[in-house]
Amino acid sequence: MTSELGWGVLCGIGLGLGMWSLVALMPRMRRPRLADRVAPYLVDVSEAARAHAGRSTVQPLPVIGSVLTPALAALRNAASRMLGGSEAITARLRQSASPLTVEEFRLRQVAWALGGLAAGGALAAVAGSLRPLPPAVLLALPIVLAAVGFLLPDRLLSRRVARRLTRMTEEFPTVLELLTLSLSAGEGILDAMRRVARSGSGELAAELGRVVAETGMGVPLATALGQASRDIRLPQFTRCVDAVVTALERGTPVVEVLRAQATDAREAAKRGLLEQAGKKEIGMLIPLVFLILPVTVLFAVYPGIVVLETGF
Repeated sequence: MTSELGWGVLCGIGLGLGMWSLVALMPRMRRPRLADRVAPYLVDVSEAARAHAGRSTVQPLPVIGSVLTPALAALRNAASRMLGGSEAITARLRQSASPLTVEEFRLRQVAWALGGLAAGGALAAVAGSLRPLPPAVLLALPIVLAAVGFLLPDRLLSRRVARRLTRMTEEFPTVLELLTLSLSAGEGILDAMRRVARSGSGELAAELGRVVAETGMGVPLATALGQASRDIRLPQFTRCVDAVVTALERGTPVVEVLRAQATDAREAAKRGLLEQAGKKEIGMLIPLVFLILPVTVLFAVYPGIVVLETGF
């Protein structure tokens, strides 16, 4: 009787939360707020407006989320205090063009850690029911999976940063050549950047579009370029920005500076390809020496050994 009562209470709580969530997911009949009306017009110039416009009208499972928000916020703050490094996380999020904030990234780490802890506990329970295991193993499995879950978002963020910087490095010579062509045709540096940002679809073109948007808001071009170079932290782009800013301050032709930077970028890309080819050549020796060569020697020597042993 007690067990049936307990299951009934548990099912009732689940049914109540589900019904409450369904009611909360229904659209609310109210006038839109000013932020909702203005955000779509500021997505090109404001990160907060872009995040607000991309957010759904209602959050999934709002009731359960409201119940768990204080506990998750406490865990997030504890993780931030223990680990620190908010500036480094902010820089990496900016490099990866992620819409997440530092608090949201820490919350994701906590969620992954809790998921790993739950998965480890389930695996430990299943493994313990199948065969007896030492208590240390059963205790270490959830802890290890929780640590892996906590570190996994950081690892994925590092991979996204590396991939985006690689794409920007590959796009850099082409973008410089397009800017050079636009400047040679008589356009100004700001108009050339606007044209490349509008016609391009890569990561570097998006960054130039951000610079153009900030310039349209009244930020000086040199300041916007300097901030972009500090945010991206790409050596080639930083050198180019320094050269362009110096040319703008001294009044020298920017087209010559960009043409020289494009030539240097192409040469650097060629050197990078040669270095990668050299590394691949060394890597190709491993299957050649340890797989192909032994098989070739075996096919060449084995028939002779058979003939000598059989006498035919």
